[in-house]
Amino acid sequence: MRNETSDTAFDDAIVGAGIIGLAHAYALARRGRRVIVFERHPRAQGASVRNFGTLWPIGQPAGGRYQLARRSLDIWRTVLAESGLWHDASGSLHLAYHAEEVAVLHEFLASTAQYGYECDWLSPAQTLMKSAAINADGLRGALWSPTEICVDPRDIAANLPVWLSKQFGVRFEYDCAVTAYDQPKVFAGGKEWRADNLYVCAGEDLQSLFPDEFTASGMYPCKLQMMRTQAYGDTFRIGPMLAAGLTLTFYKAFEHCPSLPVLKERFARTLSEHMRYGIHVLVAQHERGEITLGDSHEYGAEITPFNKDEIDRLVLQYLSTFFAAPDLQIVERWYGVYLNHPSGDCWIDRPRAGVTLVGSPGGKGMTVSFGVAEQVVRENFGESENAN
Repeated sequence: MRNETSDTAFDDAIVGAGIIGLAHAYALARRGRRVIVFERHPRAQGASVRNFGTLWPIGQPAGGRYQLARRSLDIWRTVLAESGLWHDASGSLHLAYHAEEVAVLHEFLASTAQYGYECDWLSPAQTLMKSAAINADGLRGALWSPTEICVDPRDIAANLPVWLSKQFGVRFEYDCAVTAYDQPKVFAGGKEWRADNLYVCAGEDLQSLFPDEFTASGMYPCKLQMMRTQAYGDTFRIGPMLAAGLTLTFYKAFEHCPSLPVLKERFARTLSEHMRYGIHVLVAQHERGEITLGDSHEYGAEITPFNKDEIDRLVLQYLSTFFAAPDLQIVERWYGVYLNHPSGDCWIDRPRAGVTLVGSPGGKGMTVSFGVAEQVVRENFGESENAN
């Protein structure tokens, strides 16, 4: 650990103030290390503020990825409790309206005890007691999971750094792009800084500092479109975060279910345009009552800088089959881009001494961020998994 107290000397420098960068700042600073975070923009504005804010272990496949999501959730709970940041441990409902959806959810439920998921099947009446926002027409039941937590990604990006600064002395330099690293020299914002280690957690901008490693990684971009409604305050609360049948075709947690191909075939016939754009619809509500809706998935060469009205229309069309809110108005629309790795795992590379590259949480960054950071830091320090 660096003993210097110079204003420009640190143990660890982090590139990127998105959720992966903030999670690494926490993992390092709680070990007593002097940490600085560089963010090229005046505030974090990438994938970390363009998502639902769903901490969503239920979507991760059984085994290592699910366990990583649960470890991350445990750390999230500690951080949220100590920081006082808004969150809602609302849990989630996967709603079923067709026999094929019921079959997949029952098959998943039959495997939950073996793999550690905490879920129950609810009848239509029990489901409707959980939320006043559910369309009762044709409802056959739902998978209830108490595990999921909703946070507001914009609130997290703005105020988690404030808490990290006050609680652990983490330094943040915004509007300050890192242009080079020659251990221990960090060149950023027209100044020379010093840090024994560099963690690059810069999302899709990772390629600007380590282009060769980025190219060799095989990572590829994914674009999503999302929307937000007006704020309902306390006049309308949806309760649990909501999903329906299309979500079963998207998250890997359900891919072992024998009936999933039958469900996919149904959607290929009845919702072909939704499948074309990788649409599955989630609903999450934040502190002031605004509801976040989405999303879609376009990859690689399909990505353009322009939103497609057709995608938003398809999202709202499917939303209406399972969700009802009074006087729903869309007041914000945006798109986000994140990186995927072919393995589906978070990509980690250590190309030279003192440098760790972390990328491609693949749309699960909010869910796995703190677990990934804890894993990376433990490996870098040679700690055992049981180390505190």
